[in-house]
Amino acid sequence: MIALVIIAIFILLEFSNVLSLYFNPGSTRGNAVGVFSAWEKTKQDPEIHNFVKYLVYWVAGTKLIFISLLVVIFAFADPFTQSITFIAMIISTATFYWRMFPLIRTMDTDSQLTQSGYSRTLGGMIAFIIILFVLGYLFASGLLMLPVI
Repeated sequence: MIALVIIAIFILLEFSNVLSLYFNPGSTRGNAVGVFSAWEKTKQDPEIHNFVKYLVYWVAGTKLIFISLLVVIFAFADPFTQSITFIAMIISTATFYWRMFPLIRTMDTDSQLTQSGYSRTLGGMIAFIIILFVLGYLFASGLLMLPVI
């Protein structure tokens, strides 16, 4: 049950991000791209801006596919498949630190973000999500249980 709550929270967070990317990509909330100062600069060149918007919508669409698959897995899959799904989510989410975190940290250092320190905030949020996935795995696999009162 705890594992399902963790997934539901993640799905809600990701879905709110999808809505932001589709309907308000210039926002500085969530993971919208308004936090990058380059977003406003792309508006000076319609060709570049359309290309960047296309990539933003591509990310939103990919997140929507991912969310849909999670809903199906956690609604219909057996407990073993659900627990293995947490492992896949831990590994795939941790890849953020391989390429994206060094890049956003550099952009933060070079004042290319509208919010100074955003790279640390985002890095902390991703770490928190990974911790939640680890807890979800432990609960889903039965390695961790809440005491019965």
